[in-house]
Amino acid sequence: MTSVGADSPVDGIVATVPIVLSLLVAAWALVAAVRHRPPDRMQFVGLAVLEVALLVLGVLALVAVGGGDRPGEPGAFFGYLVTLVCLPPLAWVLARMEPTRWGSAIVCAVCLVTPVVVVRLQQTWEVLGG
Repeated sequence: MTSVGADSPVDGIVATVPIVLSLLVAAWALVAAVRHRPPDRMQFVGLAVLEVALLVLGVLALVAVGGGDRPGEPGAFFGYLVTLVCLPPLAWVLARMEPTRWGSAIVCAVCLVTPVVVVRLQQTWEVLGG
């Protein structure tokens, strides 16, 4: 018998990259917010790169489900997956609507939530029913 997360498609480098990217963008946005700066192009580029990384994570998870693997809590898993993919575009829209330092604060907050959702996605995949 294998360990619970041994063949999880949402573990390893595929999950680490979005977490690190998200924290880097959050730090950049926090510095901008503290300096009373609106969101800049680098924050938006960071959000775009983060979105690509999250889409890769999502596609790999869906391919695994299509291949017969099943998450421990399918409803929660797919809810977290949809939420995760929607977070960077949501941050982009809200930051564009608020072209002040609060736009940078929005980007920071969303990028701090993203690693939490990635970890919850991992946990819902690895849950054993019962």
